[in-house]
Amino acid sequence: MTLSASFLYALRLCFPHRSSSDRSLGRRSLFGAMLCIGISLVPLVGVLIISEGMIQGITGRMIGLSTQDLQVHVNSLSPDVESYDAMMEISDRFSELDGITGSYPEMQGMALVSFNGIRTGATVRGVESDIFSKNSGFSSLMQVKEGEIDLNQERNMIVGEKISQILDVHSGDKISLITVEKIGEQMVPKMAVFTVCAVVSSGYQELDALWVFIPLETAFSVLSQRSSQTMFSLTTENPFSNDLVKIKQNVRNDIMGYGDNISISQSRVYSWNELNAAEYENFSSTKLLLLLIMLLIVLVASVNISSALVMIVMERRKEIAILKSVGANSSGITTSFLLIGMISGAGGVLMGIPLGLLAGVNINQIISFMEKIVNLFLKFVYVLSNGGEGGFSAVHLLDPAFYLQEIPVIIPFGELVVITLGTLLLSLIVSAIPAVKAGREKPLDTLRKM
Repeated sequence: MTLSASFLYALRLCFPHRSSSDRSLGRRSLFGAMLCIGISLVPLVGVLIISEGMIQGITGRMIGLSTQDLQVHVNSLSPDVESYDAMMEISDRFSELDGITGSYPEMQGMALVSFNGIRTGATVRGVESDIFSKNSGFSSLMQVKEGEIDLNQERNMIVGEKISQILDVHSGDKISLITVEKIGEQMVPKMAVFTVCAVVSSGYQELDALWVFIPLETAFSVLSQRSSQTMFSLTTENPFSNDLVKIKQNVRNDIMGYGDNISISQSRVYSWNELNAAEYENFSSTKLLLLLIMLLIVLVASVNISSALVMIVMERRKEIAILKSVGANSSGITTSFLLIGMISGAGGVLMGIPLGLLAGVNINQIISFMEKIVNLFLKFVYVLSNGGEGGFSAVHLLDPAFYLQEIPVIIPFGELVVITLGTLLLSLIVSAIPAVKAGREKPLDTLRKM
């Protein structure tokens, strides 16, 4: 029995003439198994797209707004960074290194921000006045919610959306920044008043919940150098490139004073994946766990193919016996039933992958629609319980404090190919036992019972 003959027999069992198509319970079970595989692939593909978008969206914000590709940490008490001019000289020096596309000096410190008697902790970031325009990460990822970005004024401040909500502060308000400086053995508080020029958001509150931005030159007079961090954030062409290791080594050689360079005392260089190692590994492990759960669902669905093939073998015992009696061999019959399993898996893939892609691509619209339905129901219950809608607060299915406010849609084509091939292979594996059983059918025993 040739391969083409086995394939034609498999097609005949899957797609018979219309007159006999409704009589086979095994065939119905086979299409049911195909449907189960398709349905199980929808959440798998959806989770893959959503998790990939979440991970790349959050990682991109961590790199573009916090660490950049490389970051040089310098002890704030080092004489090399004792002033604004000294920091700018080092920043220009880093900008000239091979592979570095941008250098952004920064001073960070902790402080209290106060407005109308309400106080909250904040991470104060002293940055260059034009960083929101010349840094591609800041310009593309930071959204201006209120006001206009302007750090050219010495006492201007940009606050994150979360702090703006806590303090109920808006563009144009004046807020107090309280820091502490150690003089001798005493801790002396220091207060400075700033004008909020803009309220911004990165779309991920866990990252920017405490951020406030002030001009770098002002940070030297406001923040204590003993308790602050001084750093230089460096950008490259591609933070995921293998060349990042080589560029990092060039930066390390520069700060250590190799060649004609002057060393930068008490400094060290880190790559973005070193600074964000815990978060990145956590995201990756969460993604793998979700995919494992979805794959188990696909595995359970594919087992239905095996049971459906068992029913078809029982229904077609006489037909198999006749084929064997006229020359069909066991391997040909086995191949036919293996092909039936593969066809079922392929049908499930053709059904589930497109639906999963459709759900993943439109996930933001789906979540928004579900939020409207849920809030409409909760509002109805609230009005019935309280006699009015005053005080009702809408719920968010994705809490912006822990998730991106809008999920980037990223389609991982390579992983989709792996899922497709894996589903087909799984269909082939679960078809093996009933296919081998069909090939071992003894025609004489079957024909005697006819």
